[in-house]
Amino acid sequence: MSRVDELLTLAEATPGFMPRDEGLALYEHARAHGDRVTGGTWLEIGAWCGKSALYLGAAAEASASVLYSLDHHRGSEENQPGWEHFDATLVDPFDGRLNTLPSWQRTIARAALESTVIGLVGPSAVVARHFSQPLDLLFIDGGHGARVAWDDYELWTPKVVPGGRLLIHDVFPDPADGGRPPYEIYCAAVASGRFAPLAARGSLRVLERRAS
Repeated sequence: MSRVDELLTLAEATPGFMPRDEGLALYEHARAHGDRVTGGTWLEIGAWCGKSALYLGAAAEASASVLYSLDHHRGSEENQPGWEHFDATLVDPFDGRLNTLPSWQRTIARAALESTVIGLVGPSAVVARHFSQPLDLLFIDGGHGARVAWDDYELWTPKVVPGGRLLIHDVFPDPADGGRPPYEIYCAAVASGRFAPLAARGSLRVLERRAS
């Protein structure tokens, strides 16, 4: 089994909310971009237990890029007790709160990606205001609340370099299929004229940052 096949197999077996076809599309588009622009700086917003970090990490490793994986690791609203996606095994007995960081760390260690995938722990908006590195690739898959999603869009997308990639997950044109904020920020990215749509797979959208 090749190194890439190994990582993709691990990704498929890792808990998370990304369908296999969308995860493979995430890898494929990141790998194609990485083959053109090696040694890039990538960032994902929303890490959970590391599933998307493995898909992106496989592509980053192959292109000598670095992926920053950002999450506060306390879960979104739908992950909390009483909600649809609550997982009691992820509750930290120390304080009774959800904590996916240990699972994320184990995922990245098991995949031997600790030199390629670098964890950032904290609120996305706070980190964004202190993160000055231009981004060759940005993947938005964080909270789906309106303020959180719009902060991710407004604070992070200006850091994407011309020719870079913006990928957004959980984009559902039909409100019956999912929350509106990811779809709304996707529409805003297109309407801004700064990003051109390139591809779609399921709820995953891929865009290219146009030249200024």
